[in-house]
Amino acid sequence: MTVHSSSAPVGDPQYVGLLPKTATARGGCVFEPRSDVWKLREGTYEVTLRFNKLPQSTADFSVAFKTVLLWYAENRAAQYVTSLFYRSKKLFLFKSSISGKPLSEITDVDLLNYKSNIGPDREWYLGTLSGFLEQWALLGLNGVTESALLLLTQLRLKGCPKGVAIATMDPTDGPLTALELEAIQAALNITYASNSVSLDDYVLCWLLMALGQRTKQYAALRVSDIRPVPAGDGSLTYVLRMPRAKTGSSDPRAEFKDRVLSPDLGPLVMKQAAQVKARFVGVLVDVEEAPMFPGKLVDEPIAGYEYHRTSDQLRDRIISTLSKLLVSSERTGDLVHIGPRRFRSTIGTRAAEEGYGELVIAELLDHSDTQNVGVYVRATPAIVERIDRALAMNVASMAQAFAGTLIDGPEEASRADDPSSRIRAPAITGNFAAISSCGKHGFCGFLKPIACYTCKSFEPWLDGPHEQVLEYLLAERERLFKVDKRIACVNDRTIFAVAEVIQRCDTEHLVRQESHG
Repeated sequence: MTVHSSSAPVGDPQYVGLLPKTATARGGCVFEPRSDVWKLREGTYEVTLRFNKLPQSTADFSVAFKTVLLWYAENRAAQYVTSLFYRSKKLFLFKSSISGKPLSEITDVDLLNYKSNIGPDREWYLGTLSGFLEQWALLGLNGVTESALLLLTQLRLKGCPKGVAIATMDPTDGPLTALELEAIQAALNITYASNSVSLDDYVLCWLLMALGQRTKQYAALRVSDIRPVPAGDGSLTYVLRMPRAKTGSSDPRAEFKDRVLSPDLGPLVMKQAAQVKARFVGVLVDVEEAPMFPGKLVDEPIAGYEYHRTSDQLRDRIISTLSKLLVSSERTGDLVHIGPRRFRSTIGTRAAEEGYGELVIAELLDHSDTQNVGVYVRATPAIVERIDRALAMNVASMAQAFAGTLIDGPEEASRADDPSSRIRAPAITGNFAAISSCGKHGFCGFLKPIACYTCKSFEPWLDGPHEQVLEYLLAERERLFKVDKRIACVNDRTIFAVAEVIQRCDTEHLVRQESHG
């Protein structure tokens, strides 16, 4: 079946009558329009449409509905076809529940009743269907009355609300706070270091948190997309050629944008690419064409995407990996709700907090224009201006920033016989006496003891001067806040970690006092 333009004439014989036995969707997949189950695949997007789950309808209505969707499958993105199917399903279910009869047509009364039922906040459901029902009539098919089409030209429907979760900083679906994001990153690093997370899942999650792109873009990545670029001083800069995966194209790799990776993340992506290439030697003619995050060979694949995971599969991997970290939110006290979109909106929100405008945010998130990014600038949350001891102690148990192990003293340390394991803080305590221990073997380049409190190798002593550390951090935060609010907040998670250590010390002292009468 050939592809037709959106201006198909009324009564086009191509779409009137019996459905063809097979058809080719815009993305190249072959499917059976007469079947009650359509499986559409376009690059890294795959969906299954089950017509047998729709309400009962007459044979003519059922064929007409499939015929319209066939036109869209041949001319539009599979993701858009999916949206039309499920929006139609909601309308059909509503009418079926009212009439109790098999569907035979959609009338103006049906549309008005449905509009009233879904309410003002969901009027965009009907707005999505407006063009679909008009195309139904343009194809010369029965099933939509003239009165329904006339009504659609007269209705003024609200559009889909955008950015509500961002504007309200929704604790479930909105952007993550700095503390939530840092907690997830720290937990992911710890889990990877203990070999509980695979390299591909680790790299995938970090790319999401670092770049905030859509899952379909990561699904389209190939090992050839990462490259090191030598700098003038001999160092390397790592550039990732990110597929744009625009809806207007059936090929998610039709356009690209270069993204510069951090010095820490770049080598990890290179390592992931090297492992994948080794795996596909003898499997693909050119291992450079292997997907960055490969899956199993799919049935009837689109050429070039034989081993690519779908965007939904990568989304499931991200949610599965990060949900297992069991990170709590300081806002809710419950586990952080994980979803790829939250990391994307976090990138936009943090950019707005740094003072970047709409054009820069649109570039970061790979938007084609700025119409959907204004919400980030308008909804930039206020930074907590003051954290005192009372607030730190109150939030500490929810933030769960402390990752180490409380010990009695240096005798209980993992490296008790190693003098270099002792941690000192003369700038805070005023002397060179040790205050805690470090269980890490090897070099550590982080600032002691500030970075220690959120490290899993940290072993604070029960009688260590943790109150002094907390007082120092709070005073330093207040000083820096007058200079740069963003810099002042860098150690907020450490403040809560120190407060948690103080709470644990107090609890342990209390337990020991009670046990001794």
